[in-house]
Amino acid sequence: MRVKAGSNIAVFLDRDGTINEDTGYLHEPEELVIINGAAEAIRRLNAASVMVVVVSNQSGVGRGFFTDSDVEAVNKRLIDVIKADGAKVDAIYYCNHHPDEDCECRKPSPGMIMKASAEHGIDLNFSYVVGDKGSDIELAFNAGAKGVLVLTGKGKGELQKLKRPAGFVAEDLTGAVLWILDDLKRRGASLPNSG
Repeated sequence: MRVKAGSNIAVFLDRDGTINEDTGYLHEPEELVIINGAAEAIRRLNAASVMVVVVSNQSGVGRGFFTDSDVEAVNKRLIDVIKADGAKVDAIYYCNHHPDEDCECRKPSPGMIMKASAEHGIDLNFSYVVGDKGSDIELAFNAGAKGVLVLTGKGKGELQKLKRPAGFVAEDLTGAVLWILDDLKRRGASLPNSG
């Protein structure tokens, strides 16, 4: 199976607990701490011409804990810190709704991924969702992608609660990315050097 011409392969990354430490309702840019090895893992995806798209539930906005401006400031800091380590995030989408709201974007609903796919020409059959929660694995299933659970953040506690098995379970984002790049090669995707 080959990726159709003009389509992009993407890895959709959860933010808190996957790329950066989950401190609980993170809203201060200076409190952002990147998990060891995460920037290098993203750099590997960049080298393989795989899009990196962050998809994050930020219900703190809907709960009144902080504002959209706070989320955007943290996201800008994330982009800047990752860039300083030679890596690039292609896009960030987040859901600011309260969990009780009936929205189509809050994970595990696939709204954020569907929007990203439409805006960036992403082939979801060759794409992956990586996160530390069961909702990330459910999101992958709902979007027609493969789900990878990382054991950083809340991952270890979530492992036993998964409603369906993850495509792979990795210690961290580095392990997830190495598996994804190998899986893409096994599936016949043509990638540039991803080392």
